[in-house]
Amino acid sequence: MNAEQYNPFDPGLPPARARALPWLTVMAGSLVAIVPVVAIVPLQPPLGLLMLLAWRLIARFALRLWAAAPLGLFDDLLSGQPLGSSMLLWSITSLAIDLIEQRMVFRDFWQDWLIASGAIAFCLTAGRFVALPVGAHVDAPLTIQIALTILLFPMATRLVAWIDRKRGRNEVGI
Repeated sequence: MNAEQYNPFDPGLPPARARALPWLTVMAGSLVAIVPVVAIVPLQPPLGLLMLLAWRLIARFALRLWAAAPLGLFDDLLSGQPLGSSMLLWSITSLAIDLIEQRMVFRDFWQDWLIASGAIAFCLTAGRFVALPVGAHVDAPLTIQIALTILLFPMATRLVAWIDRKRGRNEVGI
């Protein structure tokens, strides 16, 4: 950001829009699941989960702890997963991230990426056991999907950081 773009007196977005923007970006990530894509092997990353993790790890006060449940329900309704699976898995992940945040005072990006990698692997693997029979042979595509989603996490954090800067609300509690 250069000198002519910086304005300390810019009010940013109105508070209601600033609070709604993280919710809308996670919901937009979940909406990608309904885009018709023809693929032999389903490798599309769960962008709703990716955006939720990015908001939770980069701007921790943008979404409340309980926000994972309704956002997971929205993702369940769109993705075709069994109803309640994303609600449960995203809530467990959000609680685990909250526990990690209580233990670790300072984190850098590499630690956030490691936390997100574990959360992504947990959600996709547990979602596989909830949605598919145990005998289904989807281990190779699942591994590729986990790796692809983990590699997309830095791009999601850049997007979240840009949106958070544009919304202009970096105070605690908004």
